[in-house]
Amino acid sequence: MTRRLSLAHLSAIFLSPPELVHAAAAAGFDAVGLRLLRVTDDSPGYPLMDDPALMRQTRDALARTGLAVSDIEFVRITPDLDPASLRPLLDAGAELGARHLICAPYDDDLARLGDKLDRIGTHCAARGLSPVLEFFPWTPVPDLATCWDVVRDTAPDVGILLDVLHFDRSASTLDQIAQIPPARLPFIHICDAMCHPPYTTQQLLHTAREDRLPPGAGQIDIAAILAALPPDTPLGTEVPMPRHQPLDRHLRTLYQSVSAF
Repeated sequence: MTRRLSLAHLSAIFLSPPELVHAAAAAGFDAVGLRLLRVTDDSPGYPLMDDPALMRQTRDALARTGLAVSDIEFVRITPDLDPASLRPLLDAGAELGARHLICAPYDDDLARLGDKLDRIGTHCAARGLSPVLEFFPWTPVPDLATCWDVVRDTAPDVGILLDVLHFDRSASTLDQIAQIPPARLPFIHICDAMCHPPYTTQQLLHTAREDRLPPGAGQIDIAAILAALPPDTPLGTEVPMPRHQPLDRHLRTLYQSVSAF
């Protein structure tokens, strides 16, 4: 069965959204994820909701290539976040035809976190999007089980984003995947890495942001994770570009390696 293969913006974060769309299409991908909000001080975000010209260029690139937008990213759910403040971002996502909004858990009060995620879902649903909560080992939601505890009581269209890197580096298990309704796992992020537990927080962050490998080039048991999911689960490839490697070679390598799975 054919999977939808998308290219996450982190894989070539220095490219603007229209440039990323054209590069992803040339490499063979079906879709892209777009980073509309800055995540770290040393990596860019591209706020299309505040830049009509760049939004037009991005929509033109999508129309010319036939690519879709898998997701927009990402929203830090903090104690002081007002879900209503996300409306311009979500309007931009809707204009792009995006399917999902990636959210990150930065609130120690998991009940409040779940409530805000649910409220975000209401705003998303009005625009044809659905939110997914991504777990990270260095956050209050460090693994799949905790993420499911937060998501299970939200609206049915609120999901979980499983990134194989964070799955591998957390206390998550394959059996836990089987316990989650497939609709709650609408797509996953795929990459690879060398495995050498235990990990410091600095090591976790460094690998996640700078030192991922193409699928199959490391030691994560990607095949086992994919086997635990429905065979048509879309895959988003998220591997930052290595230094001094040509862009076209990097993206072709990613497409070929993820296609092999």
